[in-house]
Amino acid sequence: MSEQPLHRLAARIGLARDWIDASNRPQQVSDSVLRQVLAGLGHPAENDTAIASSLQAVEQAEDSEHLPALLTVDLGQPLDLRRYFNAGAQARCMLEDGAECLLTLDEHANLPGELPLGYHRLDIDGRRLSVAVAPPRCHALQDLVEQPPPRCWGLSVQLYSLRRPGDGGYGDCLALEQLARSAAERGADALAISPIHALSAFGQQHYSPYSPSSRLRLNVLYASPEAVLGERAVRMAIETCDLALPLEQLEQQALVDWPGAAAAHRRLLEALYHDFRHSPHPLRDDFDSFRAAGGEPLEHHCRFEMLQAEALGNGLGADWRHWPPAWRDPCHPEVQALANAYPDRVEFHAFCQWLCERSLQRAQDAARGSGMAIGLIADLAVGADGAGSQAWSRQDELLAGLKVGAPPDILNRAGQDWGICAFSPEGLRRNGYRAFIEMLRANLAHAGGLRIDHVMGLRRLWLIPQGCKPSEGAYLDYPLDDLLRLLALESARHQAIILGEDLGTVPEGLRERLAAKAVLGMRVLPFEQPSPGHFTPILDWPDNALATTGTHDLAPLAGWLIGRDIDWSHRLQLVDTAAELHWRHTRALERAGLRRTLELNYGPQADDRALLDAAIRYVGHTRAPLVLVPLEDLLGCDEQANLPGTTSGHPNWRRRFKAQVGELLDDEDAARRLELLAQAREQAWERDR
Repeated sequence: MSEQPLHRLAARIGLARDWIDASNRPQQVSDSVLRQVLAGLGHPAENDTAIASSLQAVEQAEDSEHLPALLTVDLGQPLDLRRYFNAGAQARCMLEDGAECLLTLDEHANLPGELPLGYHRLDIDGRRLSVAVAPPRCHALQDLVEQPPPRCWGLSVQLYSLRRPGDGGYGDCLALEQLARSAAERGADALAISPIHALSAFGQQHYSPYSPSSRLRLNVLYASPEAVLGERAVRMAIETCDLALPLEQLEQQALVDWPGAAAAHRRLLEALYHDFRHSPHPLRDDFDSFRAAGGEPLEHHCRFEMLQAEALGNGLGADWRHWPPAWRDPCHPEVQALANAYPDRVEFHAFCQWLCERSLQRAQDAARGSGMAIGLIADLAVGADGAGSQAWSRQDELLAGLKVGAPPDILNRAGQDWGICAFSPEGLRRNGYRAFIEMLRANLAHAGGLRIDHVMGLRRLWLIPQGCKPSEGAYLDYPLDDLLRLLALESARHQAIILGEDLGTVPEGLRERLAAKAVLGMRVLPFEQPSPGHFTPILDWPDNALATTGTHDLAPLAGWLIGRDIDWSHRLQLVDTAAELHWRHTRALERAGLRRTLELNYGPQADDRALLDAAIRYVGHTRAPLVLVPLEDLLGCDEQANLPGTTSGHPNWRRRFKAQVGELLDDEDAARRLELLAQAREQAWERDR
């Protein structure tokens, strides 16, 4: 059987057969893997007949004159419409603000670049389409500072790691609000937080913030009900549920007990909702307004939560892909009937989302009101759980049958399977990029910045069929131009900066494309070594990327210096003896190189505490427009938040600081390093202005 039609089908939908690995060696996807990925994309390819049928359907769709649901264009640039209309056609433009205007397609059937920023509807020859007009770039730090160049700084924190009296076992939005005020008082411009996307309400053993049920909704466990409803209401609910002792016990633990904390907070939220629903409440109008504004996306999520609980009670399981056909359709009359039969269950989930959104907005208001130029920087996961709410509600736009990961590379020789699903490029186009736009809006709603995890996903993603190894995947191309324009438009509307986590294998030219759109890249001190032990000089760090001393997937600098991450990998048998010895040898070279580099700039360093001080000064002196220092590095912690490649053995996403949030920045080491960082940033500005 000739395989040529299979390869042609893959190429037509943007599935790469040939690719270059992290060692710059050419690789080729097997035909068997291509067939499986194509099937997951909705293009059957199990035999000649299926391939021919799929190829015909794709080619017919491409050759048709069917209007896309949404086209994107840069502000002031003409829009090429010659595929769909003739030159001289009249375009009746209904602008987003309600105004109307008439434009004439030029001799090349281009729509003149006279439309303002925004989403507009066009009526041309009785056919309608929408157009998104985007600014040339995202909102940038230079738009926020009074005197360029921007030399801003801030902190990054795993939200759950914070402590405050009465928190019930993990950090929440009220703790975040307190930290924001404290950091702002010391001159910080930003506070970057771990993802707070909605996780599954069931199976709390799986609590990675990067494996969300939905990236449209929030993890309601982070809500601070007392900040919205008042302390008295919360205290009474705790007494009613007899939760005082369980919450206190959770609070005293060194690590977050997610199953225990989730169960206790769920009972508390249910009691608060009962009181809210059964008595007149001054905030009822605000809640009703929130629910109405949430529209279909909020309603779908709340119905999913209700259905998932019902399915578990009936023995159907939490994964919607195994539910009865009627329940798998968010718009099915049976789903509507169940929602009507149990309105309280649906409204309860809306109530929890309302509490969380209002709590998060308070934290952002506190940050900006205390003087931060940016405020909170939210974190956007690269995908969502295929069994979760977002995949259920947007089935045509998410690929629930394929998983996102990474091919084998130097650090992960088996490749990576992240267990989440991604957007469908074809589904996005069919639906006018609805799912992408609503996701951006949801995550920018209460933040002054957004970090996009694995930003390479705007260009391509490594997709793995269900049941296959991470190495048995393929790269799928995404509509980068359209996604970048929509990102720029939403960034400008929300006046929020965009950060792109571009660590790992980056497609050629992507960093330049992102920089042109004012999407800041990311440079991490331990990775800034052209060769082991040789660190990038201060003035050679780029001015189009943020600088940081570490990430949640790395040991904090104090742990990196002593090889704590290597010790963990040895303890959990993640590396063999030879690999471990090589790793320790390389780390010794890196540690010596870092000391040499820092002493060259700042003189002799007495011990590791002094090295940490100097390292923070070092990134502060770079040309980066934004420097973010993890709270762990300010405090000199040596244990990391997450150990990649593990789901047990290491306490991923569970570590908490010992001190209360109000005391963290008063710690002797933290206070000194904050002052050093602020001084370094001021000196960098003086040098570069």
